[in-house]
Amino acid sequence: MDDTVDEPVDQPGDGPGDEPTDGLVEGPMDKDEVVRAWRAAEREPGAVLLDGFHALKHALRFGGDVRRMLTADRTALRALAAELAGDVAPAVDALAVELPQAVLRTLAPRLHPTGVIALAVRPSPEANLAALAGRPRRAPVVLLENPRNLGNVGAVIRLAAGFGATGVVTTGDLDPWHPTVLRGSAGLHFATAVERLALPQLPAGPLYVLDPEGADIRDLPFPDDALLAFGTERHGVSAELKARADRLVAVPMQPGVSSFNLATSVAMGLFHWMSGKR
Repeated sequence: MDDTVDEPVDQPGDGPGDEPTDGLVEGPMDKDEVVRAWRAAEREPGAVLLDGFHALKHALRFGGDVRRMLTADRTALRALAAELAGDVAPAVDALAVELPQAVLRTLAPRLHPTGVIALAVRPSPEANLAALAGRPRRAPVVLLENPRNLGNVGAVIRLAAGFGATGVVTTGDLDPWHPTVLRGSAGLHFATAVERLALPQLPAGPLYVLDPEGADIRDLPFPDDALLAFGTERHGVSAELKARADRLVAVPMQPGVSSFNLATSVAMGLFHWMSGKR
C-alpha cells in the first residue's frame, strides 16, 4: 500500500486559507511525517484541537488561526464544505490532508463522525482581555463561577456567540479551551472572547448575579454592559461573588424543582437581555 498523502496546493483567491500555511511541507508526505508534524504543532503555545467539521467551520468563519487539518476522506470533506459552508470551502481545500482513519484515531481517539480534526491557535489572553474590557460595551459578559461540566461550558459559549454576548469568563480550575469544551461549543470560541480569570480580574461593569434570593428577573432589565454571573447547579454562587454583586436576580421556578441546567439559565438570562432591546 502507498503510504504517501498529497499535500494540498494553495489556490489563489480571497477566502481564508488561500495563503501558504507555515509548517506545511510541499509535495508528498509519508503518513509518519504527517503525524510527526501534527505532534509538533500540537505542542506549540496556544494550540487547540478542533474535533469535527462544525468546530472547524466556525473557527475558519470567525477568523481563527487554523494551522493544520487532517481527514479520513478528503473528497468527502470537500463535498461537505461545499454543501454546508461554501464560505470556508477554499480554506478546507487548501489545508486538508488525508490520512487513514486508524491513524487519525491515534491523534483523536474520539474521532467525530465527520472524520476531520484540525489544530488552531487560540486568541491571546491579551486580545481576549482587550475585547472584554472594551467600552462602551454593547452586550453583556457571561461569568461562570467555578463550572465543573465541560459540555455545559461549551453549550454556554455556543449560546453566548448566538446571542452576540461580548464574551464568556470562567473562574476556577476548568480550562474553557479544553477540547471537549470546544466540541460542545461547535468551535464558536472564535466568535466571542473566552477567558479564565480570577474574580479580582473581572472586567468593569454592573454585576448581576443569578441567585434564588434575588429580585424577580421579570422586573429587572439587564443593561448592555452587565456582567451576568452564574454559579454551579449544586452550590450556586459563592459568598464572595454575592458580596460583589450590584444586583441579585432570581428566575422563578416551581416549588420542589432544585435548579435549572446551567446552559438553560444562561439562555434565559441572555434572552431576557435581548428581549429588552426591542
